[in-house]
Amino acid sequence: MDFRTVIEQSGATATGIPVPEEVVAALGPGKRHAITVTLNGHSYRSSVAPYKGKYMIALSAENRAEAGVAGGDEVDVTIELDDQPRTVNEPEALTAALTADPAARTAFDALSYSNQRRHVLAIEGAKTDATQQRRLDAVLAELRGA
Repeated sequence: MDFRTVIEQSGATATGIPVPEEVVAALGPGKRHAITVTLNGHSYRSSVAPYKGKYMIALSAENRAEAGVAGGDEVDVTIELDDQPRTVNEPEALTAALTADPAARTAFDALSYSNQRRHVLAIEGAKTDATQQRRLDAVLAELRGA
């Protein structure tokens, strides 16, 4: 589905793509739809979700840069339903720790994509080995229910 809209920026960095209600209705029943978004030839996976009385698609700084767009730009958007499984790429340290702890692996595998991604991003975002280890220990503790 194609539509034209203006990218909204809220505050310094929060940016999103408003989606017309008729486009959301065409996606089918439900309030949150997994989609693939294409802007200026750049595609990424996201979702359409209700936000402050309208439907929005998140647009990260990375995706803005890749598409060459900014808040306030009028853009042509293409979205398609995305029914493929969403998986995260685990950092080696996390994979090793989960392999060594079957209960934590089971708990991690049972998490939603968003929660798995939250843990992966925390570990990947560490700037030092010590910080990475601290974050990895915190993830394992949470998975064990400690």
